[in-house]
Amino acid sequence: MKVKDSEAEQREHEEVKDDNETRRIIRKIDLRLLPTLAVIYAFALIDRVNLPNARIAGMDEDLGLSIGSRYSILTMIFFIPYIIFQFPANIVIRKLGPAVWLPSLVVAWGAVSIGMGFVTDWTQAVGCRIILGILEAGYYPGCVFLLSCWYVRFEIQKRFSAFYLLALLASGFSNILAWGLSELKGKGGLNGWQWIFAIEGAITIVLGFLGYATIVDFPDKATKPSLVTRKPFLTARQSEIILARIQRDRGDAVVDTLTWKKILFHLRDWKIWEFAWLYFLNNVVAYSFGYFLPIILRNDMGYSVAMSQILSFPPYVVAAVWMFCTAWVADRYRKRGAVIIFNCATAIIGVCMMAYVENEDARYAGVFLGVSGANSNVPSLLSYMHNNIVGQMKRSIASALLIGGGACGGIAAANIFREQDAPEYVPAMAVVIATQALTILHVGKNFWFYSRANRRAERGEIVLEGQVGFRQTL
Repeated sequence: MKVKDSEAEQREHEEVKDDNETRRIIRKIDLRLLPTLAVIYAFALIDRVNLPNARIAGMDEDLGLSIGSRYSILTMIFFIPYIIFQFPANIVIRKLGPAVWLPSLVVAWGAVSIGMGFVTDWTQAVGCRIILGILEAGYYPGCVFLLSCWYVRFEIQKRFSAFYLLALLASGFSNILAWGLSELKGKGGLNGWQWIFAIEGAITIVLGFLGYATIVDFPDKATKPSLVTRKPFLTARQSEIILARIQRDRGDAVVDTLTWKKILFHLRDWKIWEFAWLYFLNNVVAYSFGYFLPIILRNDMGYSVAMSQILSFPPYVVAAVWMFCTAWVADRYRKRGAVIIFNCATAIIGVCMMAYVENEDARYAGVFLGVSGANSNVPSLLSYMHNNIVGQMKRSIASALLIGGGACGGIAAANIFREQDAPEYVPAMAVVIATQALTILHVGKNFWFYSRANRRAERGEIVLEGQVGFRQTL
């Protein structure tokens, strides 16, 4: 049976082998899609996670965020509309097209981010965060869905990683950017935290307008002229080549119609719910670092405000390199689960060092491992999902569910770091460790389940994902 599996993989590899013309087209797609989407998402992430920097730059004192659970509420409230509106947003993107839908969202939330800099009460900030959640709900799942429509299964993790890599660096660099902007305190009668929101929101709006000219549509619509440039992204022949390789790889190059009956049918597949659960577990860790790392460095490890913001950046640089290396390994050897488990183990070691080691240098070293492991599993889990399901609309639904699960991880992260546990946050650290251990158990279970399903498909007993020849990725 191993021989048969090997032969099947070899046939699959030969089927998707690309000629020079195809590789040139893919490079064209890479250079157009990835930088545009990634730069905008980088500022989406900055607009979302700049609260801790604003808090220690004067927002805490001006709005009284240390009173009760105000900061946790302000952090958490973003994710409620973010979760609710993701699914309908991924339906709208197929109807309006990403070239119109995505930049429109960006311009709108940039304006809201500027508004955050001029609130005078913490409840007004809550209102802005709710609107921000509604608007950002369509961007990330829309990008994931769009990218998955352009690439075949075993080249997608490098693309997801390249997309997320810039955002990852930006989320680390945002701490330094915030420190620089906070130094404008007093200019124009504004406090430092107000400048953070105003300038970062203005940059987002500019990127949104650029997006109208640079973001491209789905492959089956790539020959239509752009609304701004009036030129098509691909020629008819180039579009045919891309659609043909996607059809060979997974048989869903042509979009399937979406009805409520189909939605309910796709929602019966336990796999898409498990992918959402795994993304939830991972994002508890990722958002914990995003929202609380500067605060931990400042209040627990004793660094100054400036050093807390500056020292938050280097772990994200290491994480970016780590993430792309693990993505290369995963795509090269066509393995997903083993890479996910490796990253989970790395995160567990790092968080244990942060929580239970007394030496401050060792604790800071643990930050590097924790940030690298958790953030590297973001593209790993996205690829794990997209490699194991078939159908554009099913992937649209699964993307919205998965990213909604990740948003729930943000809610959990906002609530496990309680004020009464500051500054060590030991209970929260224990929860973070538990999430990674649970992920290892789930993925380990899937090694057995997916292998068994593949063997049954080889014997002709079942057809996986309704696609003859399709095999689950371990």
